[in-house]
Amino acid sequence: MSLAYARNDWYVIADRNSLGQGPRRTRLLGDEIHVSGSYAHPVIKDASGRILPTQIKFDHVWTTVGDRPRPLFDIPEGNEPGRRLVPCGMVRVKCSPLRAVENFLDIAHFPFVHTDVLGAEPYTEVEPYKVEIREQNDEVWATKVKFFQPLAAKSAAGGITTDYEYRVPAPTTAVLYKTCPPEPEAQDVITILVQPRSETECDVWPWMALYDDDTPYADLVQFQQMIFLQDRSILENQRPIKLPLDPRMEIPTRSDLTSVAYRRWLKKRGAFYGALAETL
Repeated sequence: MSLAYARNDWYVIADRNSLGQGPRRTRLLGDEIHVSGSYAHPVIKDASGRILPTQIKFDHVWTTVGDRPRPLFDIPEGNEPGRRLVPCGMVRVKCSPLRAVENFLDIAHFPFVHTDVLGAEPYTEVEPYKVEIREQNDEVWATKVKFFQPLAAKSAAGGITTDYEYRVPAPTTAVLYKTCPPEPEAQDVITILVQPRSETECDVWPWMALYDDDTPYADLVQFQQMIFLQDRSILENQRPIKLPLDPRMEIPTRSDLTSVAYRRWLKKRGAFYGALAETL
């Protein structure tokens, strides 16, 4: 059941910088996938040689192995004038793809994992915030999130209290809207697009839509790669490896409201690939 649902979602398989360098192999939902062609004309095949459908969106190539794929969501900020679009490469993580998304949604770990960057002691308390399922698009949203950050972005000149909003439009994608340090009235957009290689391993493709024309491209990518590499050691040591959906398995705190909503939303959808649906 979990695989049947997952097969009809769309997944990132490459970004605009990784194609055109010759054929390569990867994995999607446990199966081998062959990637070739160019960014403008990608060719994606399964192990049997069947050509899979593709879409080019958000500087990435997407594919699906299902016969009845659901529509691919939009991130409209990617089309706004003045934004700089930055694909940040890929980080491979030996964890459930759902664990990777949930970690991205977690605020409380900032001072302890991303010390002196996204958080710092004594600013460890997560203030109350709002979480909802927006029924119109069937998405998880967390709003009115505030957190002090010593270095909220590569463009930041110092510590600021950052406003956050989280959006989960698909089980393996999360979108963050946060205060843009050079333009506090605007929001930067940081997204993780998770390619589930299997239920216990994934490739994370960060993508940003920023108001930042000054920071060198390599520095922007390095900053995000640093953040995700800090997360990787935590993710790869979490047990159980798969994400528990049974609320009795892990005790949430007040700061875990987004995680609780995400797990309930996954369970309601039947999106169990990478999850533990029942108590061990």
